[in-house]
Amino acid sequence: MLLNDTIKLALSSLSSRRIRSFLTALGIAVGIASVVLLTSIGEGVHKFVLSEFTQFGTNLIAVAPGRATTTGISGAIISNVRPLSMDDALALERIPRVVAVAPFVQGNAPVEFGKRSRRSYIFGVGPEVPTVWQIKVAMGRFLPYDDPRAARAFAVLGSKLRDELLGSENPLGRRIRIGGERYRVIGVMESKGQMLGFDLDDAVYIPAARALAMFDRESLMEIDLLYAAGSSADKIAKKIKGLLIARHGAEDFTITTQEQMLDVLGSVLNILTLAVGALGGISLLVGGVGILTIMTIAVNERTAEIGLLRAIGARRRQILVLFLGEAVVLASMGGLAGLVIGAGGAWLVGVAVPALPTHTPWSYVLLAEILAAFIGLLAGVLPACHAANLDPIKALRAE
Repeated sequence: MLLNDTIKLALSSLSSRRIRSFLTALGIAVGIASVVLLTSIGEGVHKFVLSEFTQFGTNLIAVAPGRATTTGISGAIISNVRPLSMDDALALERIPRVVAVAPFVQGNAPVEFGKRSRRSYIFGVGPEVPTVWQIKVAMGRFLPYDDPRAARAFAVLGSKLRDELLGSENPLGRRIRIGGERYRVIGVMESKGQMLGFDLDDAVYIPAARALAMFDRESLMEIDLLYAAGSSADKIAKKIKGLLIARHGAEDFTITTQEQMLDVLGSVLNILTLAVGALGGISLLVGGVGILTIMTIAVNERTAEIGLLRAIGARRRQILVLFLGEAVVLASMGGLAGLVIGAGGAWLVGVAVPALPTHTPWSYVLLAEILAAFIGLLAGVLPACHAANLDPIKALRAE
């Protein structure tokens, strides 16, 4: 029996049992669709979170108070003997290859203009924040280079906060109240959007020293440093460590490079993607069991046919290839249908829920189809071997 005859016989056998073949392929299709859809969502979230973390640039180093072995929001736990101060931030500016330094304090307070009031994020920062965080001023200017110990009461509004408080009025020079204190608006920031749930446009920027006093804090929550492109983050981190130890007398701070943050985040998100893919793999396992069951039934139903094929000269190897081919074709057809359903579902999720990003890599698509064919091959081995090992005489006598 020629290979061409084997392929035709396998296809005719599947087409003669359309309902059974459809239902068997459907099991694989559901499994592949689940894998593609879940991994598309996982990969989309992966790319979204990484883009959120890199929207402020890639040459950043963060210094947080307290030497903690656990992770959490920067500055959420301050357990050090000596807090991070504005003087520390000024000292870090003198490190070679450091382009800009941005002290940071965050709080929440009501912002008032006339009879309007809105509770918003209060960011206590330094004048180099636009450079460090890669944000731009849309109107006016950012905070000036004042003496941090006697910073003037200037404020820069986020775009959303400006719209909510002042509407179409020109905000420059207007007096607002932040936490009960009077500030003069000198600028408005361009829209930056949200980062991990924080609306950066619904915020007001004031001098860090004033924010420390407003929230009755002794320590900055974080100091962000921008270093020159092409510099070694590890070498600069060592210089930061040496300088702060000399100032504090002990290592009572935590230095995190952006490479470390992205590595940890990437590994966590990779595990997440694999986990959701594994959930879809359970459906594939069920589909594989379905193929095994159907092919076993097919062998039992076609015992006489197998005996006839052997009687006219078909070898065991050809019988084996015949039934393996049927299993692989079933799985591959189901895999193709699952790819269409999964990729289409991922696209629909992205359209229906724009906040939930999806991304379907072509490598995943190819791998999913190969996986479907492989599952069909594995599921068809036992029935095919059983068919190939049937005694021709006994098989011919079967009804």
